[in-house]
Amino acid sequence: MGVNITFLGGANTVTGSKYLVRHDGHSLLIDCGLFQGYKQLRLRNWTPLPVAPDAVGAVVLTHAHLDHSGYLPLLVKEGFAGKVFATSGTQALCKILLPDSGHIQEEDAAFANRHGFSKHAPALPLYTRQDALDCLPLIKAVDMGKTFQPIPGWRVTFSPAGHILGAASVLLEVAGRRILFSGDLGRPDDSVMYPPAPPPAADTVLIESTYGDRQHPAENLVDELGVALHKLAARGGVAVVPVFAVGRAQAVLLAIAQLKASGKIPHALPIFLDSPMAVHTTHLFEGHQREHRLDAKQAHAMTHCATMVNSTDESKALASRHGPMVILSASGMATGGRVLHHLEHHAGNHRNMIILTGYQAPGTRGATLASGEKSVRIHGRDVAVNAEVVQLQSASAHADAGQLLHWLRSMPARPDQVYVVHGDLSASDTLRARIEHDLGWRALVPEHGSTWPC
Repeated sequence: MGVNITFLGGANTVTGSKYLVRHDGHSLLIDCGLFQGYKQLRLRNWTPLPVAPDAVGAVVLTHAHLDHSGYLPLLVKEGFAGKVFATSGTQALCKILLPDSGHIQEEDAAFANRHGFSKHAPALPLYTRQDALDCLPLIKAVDMGKTFQPIPGWRVTFSPAGHILGAASVLLEVAGRRILFSGDLGRPDDSVMYPPAPPPAADTVLIESTYGDRQHPAENLVDELGVALHKLAARGGVAVVPVFAVGRAQAVLLAIAQLKASGKIPHALPIFLDSPMAVHTTHLFEGHQREHRLDAKQAHAMTHCATMVNSTDESKALASRHGPMVILSASGMATGGRVLHHLEHHAGNHRNMIILTGYQAPGTRGATLASGEKSVRIHGRDVAVNAEVVQLQSASAHADAGQLLHWLRSMPARPDQVYVVHGDLSASDTLRARIEHDLGWRALVPEHGSTWPC
């Protein structure tokens, strides 16, 4: 039997990435992500996989974002006991993100039970903080560029993807076939991360398509954010900034440090980073100096331009402060975490601002805010949105359509097949059409749950 791949996530959606490669009775899972966004997608997290967890030989992670790693604690809880391979940066970030994910799920379930707005009695977390801690010893770090065997005879090599710390593309070699998983590709002009490495030759390619139907604007993050924060400071408002704790939070902090240093926003404007996950991640940058563009001075400025908020009491105390101030808090699409409490408290005031810092997946609160809706549902009730909503166009950590095509075009040889994944249907199909038209390659957008040859 030949090599085949089953798309258990990341197909026709930007979330839940899981790609099961099978050959000769063995199975390898590339990425192990949580579904986020629409309720029907989130419900997939509760549906058992079509393969027994103990039948999966190993897991390889492209990076630590929860839509690529966040299902791992549940996989282990349900019986997976193999090894999980990742770069050292991804391993370090998983130690931060996965326990925090379990903690947030426990907190959200407890809050729902206290206030009685869940349809389930009692509401239960998908997994707990302890479940996440239990899975961490299985994660083994492998250097970029070093080839290893997650399953005997199956060879894998990581190459830099430029998306966040530790993010990698994955080349899998099995049964004479070379299969390339792009992972999430960063931008060549990213302010923090180095550009993605050129792709190696492969027979089959899985290419992400988050921005497969659009180009990034020419405006940069410093200028775009500066306009918003200058206006906010002048009217004495509070800005609530939902950020992804890994990647986006650090890019925004760097931009704020540069804006203060240049005098484009008041040096005394209070900035708070209210996310233990983001706080710990920000400090990692000083210990992974070779993996990003920042020199020691820039990394220090990024780390010290905000008051770091760790405890719940410190977070709650922000509610008693008056503007002007800026609160950066996770999650980036306002799907959970402390940012929800800040939105509840500040969204109703017209002097305030909600700054969205990147792609908002359909079905998330972030997407509701971006669409201009005048109320958003938080903790079981409708919260009025009178604050000004600003969606930054320059903060994305994903390559745009032109950059994705450029990455593909730089392959040493034409692949047999390209599968377009990790995008909404419109973005994926638009990129598919451009791959076929501009490059003359075979491309297909797989359905969720479908199996295709490699």
